[in-house]
Amino acid sequence: MKTTQESIFSSKTLSYFLQLADTMNYTQAAQILGITQPALTQQIKKLERTVGTSLFYSVGKKLRLTDAGYIMLKTTHQIYDLLNDATDEIQQATSSTTGEINLGILASIETKVFEDFALELYHENPDLVVNFHMLTRKEIWESLENNKIDLAIMYLPDESIKNWKPYSSKKIISDDLLLIHHNQDLSKKKKVHLKDVNDRPWVMYPQDYYLNQTLRETFKNQMVDFPTAAARYTMPEQILKFAINTGTNTALPKSYMVNINLKDLTNDDIFVSEFDPKIKFDLKFVYRKNKNEIPRIGRFLSKFDEFLNTKDYLSRLAD
Repeated sequence: MKTTQESIFSSKTLSYFLQLADTMNYTQAAQILGITQPALTQQIKKLERTVGTSLFYSVGKKLRLTDAGYIMLKTTHQIYDLLNDATDEIQQATSSTTGEINLGILASIETKVFEDFALELYHENPDLVVNFHMLTRKEIWESLENNKIDLAIMYLPDESIKNWKPYSSKKIISDDLLLIHHNQDLSKKKKVHLKDVNDRPWVMYPQDYYLNQTLRETFKNQMVDFPTAAARYTMPEQILKFAINTGTNTALPKSYMVNINLKDLTNDDIFVSEFDPKIKFDLKFVYRKNKNEIPRIGRFLSKFDEFLNTKDYLSRLAD
Protein backbone atom coordinates (compact mmCIF):
# COMPACT_ATOMS: atom_id res chain seq x y z
CA MET A 1 0.00 0.00 0.00
CA LYS A 2 1.39 3.38 -0.95
CA THR A 3 2.17 5.67 1.95
CA THR A 4 0.79 9.16 1.45
CA GLN A 5 2.25 12.40 2.72
CA GLU A 6 -0.89 12.86 4.81
CA SER A 7 -0.25 9.65 6.74
CA ILE A 8 3.43 10.54 7.27
CA PHE A 9 2.38 13.75 9.03
CA SER A 10 -0.10 11.92 11.23
CA SER A 11 -0.39 12.80 14.90
CA LYS A 12 1.27 9.49 15.76
CA THR A 13 4.32 10.14 13.59
CA LEU A 14 4.74 13.66 14.96
CA SER A 15 4.41 12.38 18.53
CA TYR A 16 7.16 9.84 17.79
CA PHE A 17 9.36 12.66 16.49
CA LEU A 18 8.66 14.80 19.56
CA GLN A 19 9.48 11.95 21.93
CA LEU A 20 12.79 11.23 20.20
CA ALA A 21 13.62 14.95 20.17
CA ASP A 22 12.91 15.04 23.90
CA THR A 23 14.99 12.01 24.92
CA MET A 24 17.58 12.04 22.13
CA ASN A 25 17.77 8.29 22.58
CA TYR A 26 16.05 5.75 20.30
CA THR A 27 15.92 3.02 22.94
CA GLN A 28 14.50 5.27 25.66
CA ALA A 29 12.00 6.93 23.31
CA ALA A 30 10.76 3.57 22.05
CA GLN A 31 10.27 2.32 25.62
CA ILE A 32 8.27 5.40 26.58
CA LEU A 33 6.15 5.09 23.42
CA GLY A 34 5.61 1.37 23.98
CA ILE A 35 6.97 0.34 20.56
CA THR A 36 10.09 -1.43 19.33
CA GLN A 37 13.20 0.53 18.44
CA PRO A 38 13.11 -0.65 14.76
CA ALA A 39 9.50 0.56 14.49
CA LEU A 40 10.51 4.00 15.80
CA THR A 41 13.53 4.13 13.49
CA GLN A 42 11.32 3.27 10.51
CA GLN A 43 8.86 6.06 11.29
CA ILE A 44 11.63 8.65 11.69
CA LYS A 45 13.23 7.57 8.40
CA LYS A 46 9.86 7.90 6.63
CA LEU A 47 9.48 11.39 8.07
CA GLU A 48 12.99 12.30 6.90
CA ARG A 49 12.25 11.00 3.39
CA THR A 50 9.12 13.14 3.29
CA VAL A 51 10.91 16.36 4.26
CA GLY A 52 13.88 15.44 2.07
CA THR A 53 16.65 15.65 4.63
CA SER A 54 17.92 14.24 7.92
CA LEU A 55 16.34 15.47 11.13
CA PHE A 56 18.91 13.88 13.46
CA TYR A 57 22.63 13.16 13.38
CA SER A 58 24.99 11.38 15.74
CA VAL A 59 28.12 12.63 17.47
CA GLY A 60 29.70 9.51 18.90
CA LYS A 61 26.90 7.89 20.88
CA LYS A 62 24.98 11.15 21.29
CA LEU A 63 22.03 12.10 19.09
CA ARG A 64 21.57 15.69 17.92
CA LEU A 65 18.97 17.63 15.92
CA THR A 66 20.01 18.97 12.53
CA ASP A 67 19.00 22.48 11.47
CA ALA A 68 16.06 20.88 9.68
CA GLY A 69 15.26 18.99 12.87
CA TYR A 70 15.05 22.22 14.85
CA ILE A 71 12.70 23.67 12.23
CA MET A 72 10.54 20.53 12.39
CA LEU A 73 10.53 20.66 16.20
CA LYS A 74 9.47 24.31 16.25
CA THR A 75 6.79 23.72 13.61
CA THR A 76 5.42 20.63 15.34
CA HIS A 77 5.05 22.55 18.60
CA GLN A 78 3.26 25.31 16.68
CA ILE A 79 0.89 22.74 15.17
CA TYR A 80 0.05 21.32 18.59
CA ASP A 81 -0.43 24.83 19.98
CA LEU A 82 -2.88 25.68 17.18
CA LEU A 83 -4.81 22.46 17.74
CA ASN A 84 -4.93 23.05 21.48
CA ASP A 85 -6.11 26.64 20.99
CA ALA A 86 -8.81 25.46 18.58
CA THR A 87 -9.95 22.79 21.06
CA ASP A 88 -10.11 25.32 23.88
CA GLU A 89 -12.04 27.83 21.73
CA ILE A 90 -14.60 25.17 20.80
CA GLN A 91 -14.95 23.98 24.39
CA GLN A 92 -15.50 27.53 25.66
CA ALA A 93 -18.93 27.40 24.05
CA THR A 94 -19.93 24.21 25.86
CA SER A 95 -22.00 23.78 29.01
CA SER A 96 -20.49 24.18 32.47
CA THR A 97 -22.34 21.12 33.82
CA THR A 98 -21.75 18.50 31.11
CA GLY A 99 -18.79 16.87 29.35
CA GLU A 100 -15.56 15.57 30.86
CA ILE A 101 -12.73 16.98 32.94
CA ASN A 102 -9.40 15.14 32.96
CA LEU A 103 -7.29 15.62 36.06
CA GLY A 104 -3.61 14.71 36.02
CA ILE A 105 -2.51 14.18 39.62
CA LEU A 106 1.09 13.79 40.71
CA ALA A 107 1.35 10.18 41.88
CA SER A 108 2.76 11.06 45.31
CA ILE A 109 -0.13 13.38 46.24
CA GLU A 110 -2.80 12.33 48.74
CA THR A 111 -6.06 12.36 46.75
CA LYS A 112 -8.70 12.09 49.50
CA VAL A 113 -9.81 15.71 49.37
CA PHE A 114 -10.12 15.54 45.56
CA GLU A 115 -12.03 12.26 45.72
CA ASP A 116 -14.44 13.72 48.28
CA PHE A 117 -14.95 16.78 46.09
CA ALA A 118 -15.59 14.63 43.00
CA LEU A 119 -18.31 12.74 44.91
CA GLU A 120 -20.00 15.97 45.96
CA LEU A 121 -19.72 17.37 42.44
CA TYR A 122 -21.27 14.23 40.96
CA HIS A 123 -24.36 14.50 43.17
CA GLU A 124 -24.81 18.07 41.96
CA ASN A 125 -23.89 17.48 38.29
CA PRO A 126 -24.16 13.79 37.31
CA ASP A 127 -23.63 14.64 33.62
CA LEU A 128 -20.15 16.03 34.32
CA VAL A 129 -17.55 13.23 34.26
CA VAL A 130 -14.31 13.74 36.20
CA ASN A 131 -11.44 11.41 35.22
CA PHE A 132 -8.49 10.89 37.58
CA HIS A 133 -5.06 10.11 36.07
CA MET A 134 -2.20 9.37 38.49
CA LEU A 135 0.94 10.46 36.64
CA THR A 136 4.64 11.13 37.06
CA ARG A 137 5.83 14.72 36.83
CA LYS A 138 7.18 14.11 33.31
CA GLU A 139 3.88 12.54 32.21
CA ILE A 140 1.95 15.50 33.61
CA TRP A 141 3.89 18.06 31.57
CA GLU A 142 3.62 15.95 28.41
CA SER A 143 -0.13 15.50 28.95
CA LEU A 144 -0.63 19.24 29.50
CA GLU A 145 1.30 20.03 26.34
CA ASN A 146 -0.71 17.53 24.28
CA ASN A 147 -4.06 18.57 25.81
CA LYS A 148 -4.64 15.08 27.25
CA ILE A 149 -5.44 16.53 30.66
CA ASP A 150 -7.29 19.73 31.51
CA LEU A 151 -5.89 20.34 34.97
CA ALA A 152 -2.74 19.11 36.68
CA ILE A 153 -2.53 18.87 40.46
CA MET A 154 1.10 19.05 41.49
CA TYR A 155 3.70 20.48 43.83
CA LEU A 156 5.48 23.73 42.95
CA PRO A 157 7.96 25.32 42.51
CA ASP A 158 9.24 22.97 39.83
CA GLU A 159 12.74 23.94 38.72
CA SER A 160 12.69 21.38 35.89
CA ILE A 161 10.25 23.52 33.88
CA LYS A 162 11.97 26.44 32.18
CA ASN A 163 9.13 27.67 29.94
CA TRP A 164 6.07 28.72 31.94
CA LYS A 165 4.76 30.96 29.18
CA PRO A 166 2.00 28.56 27.95
CA TYR A 167 0.77 27.77 31.49
CA SER A 168 -1.07 29.28 34.41
CA SER A 169 -1.40 28.02 37.97
CA LYS A 170 -3.84 28.39 40.85
CA LYS A 171 -2.81 27.77 44.43
CA ILE A 172 -4.70 25.11 46.37
CA ILE A 173 -2.80 25.07 49.67
CA SER A 174 0.59 25.77 51.17
CA ASP A 175 2.11 22.58 52.48
CA ASP A 176 5.22 21.36 54.26
CA LEU A 177 6.91 18.11 55.17
CA LEU A 178 6.59 16.58 58.63
CA LEU A 179 9.04 14.17 60.25
CA ILE A 180 7.62 10.76 61.21
CA HIS A 181 10.00 9.08 63.65
CA HIS A 182 10.44 6.78 66.66
CA ASN A 183 12.71 8.94 68.84
CA GLN A 184 11.15 9.68 72.26
CA ASP A 185 13.61 12.53 72.94
CA LEU A 186 12.79 14.28 69.63
CA SER A 187 9.08 13.98 70.33
CA LYS A 188 9.51 16.42 73.23
CA LYS A 189 10.79 19.11 70.88
CA LYS A 190 8.37 21.34 68.99
CA LYS A 191 10.70 21.49 66.01
CA VAL A 192 13.50 19.17 64.90
CA HIS A 193 16.75 20.05 63.13
CA LEU A 194 17.92 17.94 60.19
CA LYS A 195 21.15 17.03 61.97
CA ASP A 196 19.09 15.14 64.57
CA VAL A 197 17.13 12.88 62.20
CA ASN A 198 19.92 10.71 60.85
CA ASP A 199 19.84 8.22 63.71
CA ARG A 200 18.36 5.43 61.56
CA PRO A 201 17.52 4.60 57.91
CA TRP A 202 14.60 6.23 56.12
CA VAL A 203 11.81 5.03 53.88
CA MET A 204 11.44 7.54 51.04
CA TYR A 205 9.83 8.46 47.76
CA PRO A 206 11.71 7.39 44.59
CA GLN A 207 14.79 9.45 43.79
CA ASP A 208 13.21 11.31 40.85
CA TYR A 209 10.07 12.27 42.80
CA TYR A 210 9.55 15.93 43.65
CA LEU A 211 9.35 15.47 47.42
CA ASN A 212 12.51 13.37 47.49
CA GLN A 213 14.38 15.98 45.48
CA THR A 214 13.03 18.77 47.69
CA LEU A 215 14.14 16.90 50.81
CA ARG A 216 17.56 16.16 49.34
CA GLU A 217 18.06 19.82 48.39
CA THR A 218 17.18 20.91 51.93
CA PHE A 219 19.68 18.49 53.49
CA LYS A 220 22.29 19.76 51.04
CA ASN A 221 21.59 23.42 51.88
CA GLN A 222 21.84 22.65 55.61
CA MET A 223 25.11 20.75 54.96
CA VAL A 224 23.74 17.59 56.56
CA ASP A 225 24.32 14.11 55.14
CA PHE A 226 21.25 12.72 53.39
CA PRO A 227 19.75 9.70 55.22
CA THR A 228 20.34 6.13 54.08
CA ALA A 229 17.33 4.70 52.23
CA ALA A 230 15.84 1.47 53.57
CA ALA A 231 13.08 1.39 50.94
CA ARG A 232 11.31 3.60 48.41
CA TYR A 233 7.58 3.81 47.65
CA THR A 234 5.48 6.07 45.46
CA MET A 235 2.43 6.52 47.70
CA PRO A 236 2.34 8.14 51.18
CA GLU A 237 0.27 5.32 52.71
CA GLN A 238 2.90 2.80 51.55
CA ILE A 239 5.69 4.88 53.07
CA LEU A 240 3.88 5.32 56.40
CA LYS A 241 3.08 1.60 56.65
CA PHE A 242 6.74 0.72 56.12
CA ALA A 243 7.90 3.30 58.67
CA ILE A 244 5.47 2.01 61.29
CA ASN A 245 6.42 -1.64 60.83
CA THR A 246 10.19 -1.25 60.53
CA GLY A 247 11.06 1.56 62.94
CA THR A 248 12.47 3.70 60.12
CA ASN A 249 12.06 7.46 59.76
CA THR A 250 10.35 9.29 56.95
CA ALA A 251 8.94 12.68 55.92
CA LEU A 252 5.40 13.09 54.60
CA PRO A 253 3.29 16.11 53.59
CA LYS A 254 1.24 17.74 56.30
CA SER A 255 -1.76 17.62 53.93
CA TYR A 256 -1.58 13.83 54.17
CA MET A 257 -0.87 13.56 57.88
CA VAL A 258 -3.84 15.75 58.95
CA ASN A 259 -6.09 12.88 57.87
CA ILE A 260 -4.11 10.25 59.80
CA ASN A 261 -4.57 9.15 63.41
CA LEU A 262 -1.42 7.19 64.21
CA LYS A 263 -3.02 5.64 67.30
CA ASP A 264 -5.50 3.89 65.00
CA LEU A 265 -2.63 2.35 63.02
CA THR A 266 -0.18 1.18 65.67
CA ASN A 267 0.38 0.62 69.37
CA ASP A 268 4.07 1.38 69.03
CA ASP A 269 5.72 4.69 69.82
CA ILE A 270 5.76 6.75 66.62
CA PHE A 271 5.77 10.54 66.57
CA VAL A 272 5.21 13.45 64.23
CA SER A 273 7.41 16.57 64.44
CA GLU A 274 7.95 19.73 62.44
CA PHE A 275 11.25 20.46 60.74
CA ASP A 276 13.34 23.50 61.57
CA PRO A 277 13.56 25.16 59.13
CA LYS A 278 10.27 24.13 57.55
CA ILE A 279 10.44 22.34 54.19
CA LYS A 280 7.70 24.24 52.37
CA PHE A 281 6.05 23.99 48.95
CA ASP A 282 2.68 24.70 47.34
CA LEU A 283 0.04 22.38 45.97
CA LYS A 284 -1.44 23.96 42.84
CA PHE A 285 -3.67 23.46 39.86
CA VAL A 286 -1.65 23.91 36.65
CA TYR A 287 -3.31 24.34 33.25
CA ARG A 288 -2.76 25.76 29.81
CA LYS A 289 -3.45 29.51 29.68
CA ASN A 290 -7.12 30.38 29.17
CA LYS A 291 -8.16 26.81 29.98
CA ASN A 292 -10.03 28.18 32.99
CA GLU A 293 -12.27 30.11 30.57
CA ILE A 294 -13.86 26.84 29.45
CA PRO A 295 -17.15 26.88 31.41
CA ARG A 296 -16.85 23.45 33.02
CA ILE A 297 -13.19 24.06 33.98
CA GLY A 298 -13.88 27.49 35.45
CA ARG A 299 -16.86 26.16 37.37
CA PHE A 300 -14.84 23.18 38.62
CA LEU A 301 -12.17 25.50 40.02
CA SER A 302 -14.65 27.83 41.72
CA LYS A 303 -16.66 24.92 43.16
CA PHE A 304 -13.46 23.41 44.54
CA ASP A 305 -12.70 26.69 46.34
CA GLU A 306 -16.19 26.60 47.84
CA PHE A 307 -15.67 22.97 48.88
CA LEU A 308 -12.44 23.74 50.74
CA ASN A 309 -13.98 26.75 52.46
CA THR A 310 -16.95 24.75 53.77
CA LYS A 311 -14.80 21.98 55.23
CA ASP A 312 -12.45 22.08 58.20
CA TYR A 313 -9.61 20.83 55.98
CA LEU A 314 -7.85 24.19 55.64
CA SER A 315 -8.14 24.99 59.34
CA ARG A 316 -6.69 21.58 60.27
CA LEU A 317 -3.83 22.17 57.87
CA ALA A 318 -3.11 25.56 59.43
CA ASP A 319 -2.96 24.16 62.99
